[in-house]
Amino acid sequence: MTPSKEIDELRNKRAQLEEESLQLDEKEKNLEERVQLLEERLAIRGLEDHNQSKMDAINSLEAKMNELEQKLKSPLPPSPKEPQPEPEHEEEAVTPMEEPPAEEVAETASEEHVAEEEPAEEYVEVTPIEDVQTPQFEGAEQEVRKQHDKKKRKFF
Repeated sequence: MTPSKEIDELRNKRAQLEEESLQLDEKEKNLEERVQLLEERLAIRGLEDHNQSKMDAINSLEAKMNELEQKLKSPLPPSPKEPQPEPEHEEEAVTPMEEPPAEEVAETASEEHVAEEEPAEEYVEVTPIEDVQTPQFEGAEQEVRKQHDKKKRKFF
């Protein structure tokens, strides 16, 4: 092959590769724009869901407020001369340890199985609070470090 022919072939190959590179750049740009578009749509959907849940909460609070206002506006019923027995739900409030609510019973079903195997004593489970530092301890820790640094003897 002659050098001029080889130069022409190499130039043609270079032109093709440059054209392909431009096409790939444009495709990448289009894909990035589509990704941004989808991210924005997802963000909008999340905000719409959040706003809808807030609106639902507001509506329920307004309904409760209206109900309470209606109760305040309604006349008081005549007071009974004989005391009536208290409803059962107040009795539960007095002795909460006797019967746990149904939700707690479902959650602790597996724990009760373990508790039945152990002696019939009541126990309390304590969970530690992690990563909590009070300001008084933080200041004390800094003072201890300062004192330790003062005690160091530096030799240069």
